[in-house]
Amino acid sequence: MISPEQLRGLVAEALPAVTEIRRAIHRHPELSFHEFTTTQRVADLLADRGLKPMVRPEGTGLLVEVGQPGRTVGFRADLDALPIQEPADNPFASQVPGVMHACGHDAHTAIAAGIALVLARLDLPGRVRIVFQPGEESFPGGALTLVREGVTEGLSAIVAFHVDPTLPAGQVGLRTGTVTGSADRFLIRLEGPGGHTARPHRTVDLVYAAGRVITELPALLDRIVDPRRPLTIVFGRVQGGTAFNVIPTVVELGGTVRTLDPDLWSEIPMLLESLASQIVVPIGAKASVSHQTGIPPVVNDPTVIDVARVAIAEALGPGAVTSTDTSMGAEDFSRYLEHVPGALLRLGSAPNHGMSDLHSAGFVFNEAALEVGMVAGAATLLRLLSTS
Repeated sequence: MISPEQLRGLVAEALPAVTEIRRAIHRHPELSFHEFTTTQRVADLLADRGLKPMVRPEGTGLLVEVGQPGRTVGFRADLDALPIQEPADNPFASQVPGVMHACGHDAHTAIAAGIALVLARLDLPGRVRIVFQPGEESFPGGALTLVREGVTEGLSAIVAFHVDPTLPAGQVGLRTGTVTGSADRFLIRLEGPGGHTARPHRTVDLVYAAGRVITELPALLDRIVDPRRPLTIVFGRVQGGTAFNVIPTVVELGGTVRTLDPDLWSEIPMLLESLASQIVVPIGAKASVSHQTGIPPVVNDPTVIDVARVAIAEALGPGAVTSTDTSMGAEDFSRYLEHVPGALLRLGSAPNHGMSDLHSAGFVFNEAALEVGMVAGAATLLRLLSTS
């Protein structure tokens, strides 16, 4: 097996190209399922180095395999950006109005390309399949599409990174079990006859009913769900009424509901339907719930986490490995883990100065994490290949 020093040397040689493509992708971000230029940039870099990338027929997303027939493991990166306006003074700021890489997908993509370049120079005891996925920020996520296309077939394990601006660059956060929550969307539609605001007693006051749903539904869920099974429901949309003195006939409440418990995730639609109706029945309103099942929790496999812990500590030193907390944010990497054991690893990327947060216009990625990600990712994949 390659020594840590040799691996770091190969990563250092690939780093300039990886840094360059990350900056190019950051300057030219593309939204979900429109990552045509991003896909082509990655394909061109890999092809120029003698690899054979396979671009999806739709033109967004690609695969590349390195190594030889045998045990096959995977690495997933995501390509898409977010509809956020980036400040012009950010490093390598977006040149596309209203679009920004504010979640580190440009770094994920660059690191994955770098891992492919590094591993292609080694005599691998098997094969590594690197997946560049479109549409992670879409709902219910591009992973579902790629899994249906067969990207997980034949894989023994799969890993992915997500940048973490709360961890310093140089550290990788690991957690066994659930690491991110589910994310479903719901729309509660309340209906009544409407009427004059001077006479709410002669009709059904839907705005009052909506207020009760907004306040009582989360409270009721807290009382009927075991607190050891975390669940959160938040309303992000309230619509109803067109005049100050008219009680509307329809009010709609929309939001997201999230949990860390895979079993509870399957129970949520029934709970929302039942509770919403119970809350508004005394008022005389009718409630119907439209539930969109989205993204399941990411549950990290303990064996894969153990392999990653050993591999990263050997390649970067024991100080590079740390623990990480669970997050209610969702990651569609979970769709791969429904078919293959794997793990989502947190890549420290805190900026050298100031604060940074995901999905924020103020997000700034620390490029020191590129080299760390390539070493940690390549080392983990190599050890997974040699693990029976």
